[in-house]
Amino acid sequence: MKDKVMGVMEKFAKAMVQPLMYLSAAGILIVVGVLLTNNTITNLLPFLKWAPIQMIGQTLYNAVMAIINNLSVVFVIGVPAALAKNEKHKAAIVGFMTYLMYLTSSNTLLNLSGKLAEEQPMLGLFGTGQSKILGIQCVDMGVFGGIILGCIVGYVFNRTFEKRFKGAMQIYSGANFSYICLVVVAILFAMISNTLWPFVQGGISALGGVIKNTGAFGLFLFGFLERLLLPTGLHHLVYTPFQFSDLGGVLQMGDTVVAGAYPIVMAEMNMPVEQFSDSIYYMSIGFTKMFGYIGIGAAFIYTAYPENRKKTISTIVPLVVTSCLAGITEPIDFMFIFAAPLLYLVHACIAGLFMALLKVFDIIALWNANLLTFILTNIANADKTHRMPLMFVLGAIQILVYFVVFTFLIKKFNYHTPGREEAQTSEDAGSLAEKAAVPKTDAPKAEDASGALEGGGTAMDIIDGLGGKDNIMTVENCITRLRVTLKDPALLEEKLINKTQNRGIVKKQNDIQIIYGLQVADVRRAVEEQLAKI
Repeated sequence: MKDKVMGVMEKFAKAMVQPLMYLSAAGILIVVGVLLTNNTITNLLPFLKWAPIQMIGQTLYNAVMAIINNLSVVFVIGVPAALAKNEKHKAAIVGFMTYLMYLTSSNTLLNLSGKLAEEQPMLGLFGTGQSKILGIQCVDMGVFGGIILGCIVGYVFNRTFEKRFKGAMQIYSGANFSYICLVVVAILFAMISNTLWPFVQGGISALGGVIKNTGAFGLFLFGFLERLLLPTGLHHLVYTPFQFSDLGGVLQMGDTVVAGAYPIVMAEMNMPVEQFSDSIYYMSIGFTKMFGYIGIGAAFIYTAYPENRKKTISTIVPLVVTSCLAGITEPIDFMFIFAAPLLYLVHACIAGLFMALLKVFDIIALWNANLLTFILTNIANADKTHRMPLMFVLGAIQILVYFVVFTFLIKKFNYHTPGREEAQTSEDAGSLAEKAAVPKTDAPKAEDASGALEGGGTAMDIIDGLGGKDNIMTVENCITRLRVTLKDPALLEEKLINKTQNRGIVKKQNDIQIIYGLQVADVRRAVEEQLAKI
């Protein structure tokens, strides 16, 4: 039973990695867009205001942000493709079609029941529990909805795509039958989400009074829930009421009443006040984005396996920079939220703790998720801030706390965080010891279509060593390993596989993992090409 559960979790983890592989590149491009268009920076560097540069910066930022804002779409396409045993491209297409049907079904049900929320001038749909995805208004389940539906699509597809009919019904065989089944799934998913999710949202909204009336503890709860609920989309219901309603405070300006932390802070920036009011604490969710994620990234790099450290650095550093300079944390959050849920829970606790500490130490600042803008705007409003130097000390402490705690937990529980996607078992160690005499060069890559591999051996050696084409059920790869499922593991011949330069063979019943290093994707392609020729 334990092996079965672990197998399911491992498949899920592999499926989650695939859509995330592109987010490092997306993150660094977002930062470039921010740096080119940020008002504070362009005022310091006037040449950046040149229209062509602004056009490039804004276009780049908006184009890449479309990916971040539609992560649910990325997951509902990527997860089924990763989970599919065969015809992965069809699983991806069916996943996207299922999501479109779900979104439209949710919108239709909201409309028919008279529950379709109206957009507000300043907030749009924020705080209503609904959102627009691909232009379709629906119940807001955040990225969580795309992940759940993606898993369902993968499960249904694997159990239906081999179905074959005869005669006139033949056209409905295969992936077409999967699609028909998923039409029903999409509608049922919409009905369930429209019925149940608003109750979850209502429970979160009801916590607003508790947060407001419990001082520093309330701020801890505010920061904790804002991070914890991010993957579900419910975090909007935590911070939006405080930033844009009287839950965040009320400011009397003559005959005008300003309600909400954001409008109050904006008004106080242009008022002769001695100090920003306490409403500003509800704007401090950017504190952890600027400081904490540096500690998280450092922990991931430090705990990565030595052979993966360079790749981990190249993956994590752009995401940390994106968090600090653009306030966008989803790319790095989803690197570990499902691989190590307890770690993410601890992350939410630390974020909430430091938000409370800002209040405890009476630190007042114009918090902003953009570190450069944060520094410059606080300098410009230095007369209204309080204990700013202490805030940077607290930021440094938060970085250290994240690094120490994450490093300890990752090693203690052997979490598969970035750079540790594959846990090294004792079997790994023995296999690697046998390879001690093999030079640890970069992994081989396919040289040509014949299957010859750089470093020696051929793709055919791997296939024969795995018992031949008929014995191979699936061929996949993760960051460093070729992962193969065999019908009969007794047919495995390691001597043939070892003609190719690898760093060890790990056997887990029918699951065989051959460690090739960072270029394993090239090896997998060579094997797949050779299998297609046989």
